[in-house]
Amino acid sequence: MAKSKKDFVPTILLCFFLGSFGVHRFYVGKIGTGIVMLLTLGGLGVWTLIDFIIIVCSRFKDKQGNYIQP
Repeated sequence: MAKSKKDFVPTILLCFFLGSFGVHRFYVGKIGTGIVMLLTLGGLGVWTLIDFIIIVCSRFKDKQGNYIQP
């Protein structure tokens, strides 16, 4: 597993506080899905919750496919 250059703590904090706006996805370079999250308010919170769980489990990937890990 390759480790991302993006940091774990900012990603999880952005997801927790601004996840409904997709800010954590913009941070890791996933602009397209960030826009979709912004327009749907994080899938009314469901998509945000799923992303948060995936980030906590260290299975969230950045744009290059590298894992964001602590």
